[in-house]
Amino acid sequence: MKRTVEVVLSIIGAFVYSLGALFGGLFRMLDGDNEMMQDILQQDPSLSESDMADAQMFLDGIGSIGTVLIVGSIIAIVAGIVAMIFFKGNSKPKAASIILLVVGGVTTLITFGAAIFAGIFYIIAGIMGLVRKPKQEINMEQY
Repeated sequence: MKRTVEVVLSIIGAFVYSLGALFGGLFRMLDGDNEMMQDILQQDPSLSESDMADAQMFLDGIGSIGTVLIVGSIIAIVAGIVAMIFFKGNSKPKAASIILLVVGGVTTLITFGAAIFAGIFYIIAGIMGLVRKPKQEINMEQY
């Protein structure tokens, strides 16, 4: 049985996860650029001291969010590649499906929904891998 649909959905999911890693890298770069952020915050003269403190705390957290996105995306891409190898040749479709289901669900949860689109591709591929059964040929010679 060919597993082309599952492999294609896994490739699309891995591509979307790579976009998540790219955004995580951008967040990490913004974390190190405090001068630019200070300039942005000081352009609005109506900001109070507490608003400035809240904004600074948010900017400090951007680097952590970026790290979570990068690590989660890399793990998901590697797991997706492993699942694609398992799907290729129909060698271990159940294992590949379980890997995709777990990775799609866990990364969506740990990124607080930021990876939901990539996770949906992995989850659909995982469900299809579990549900699809090979066609059974009917042997008319027995009757």
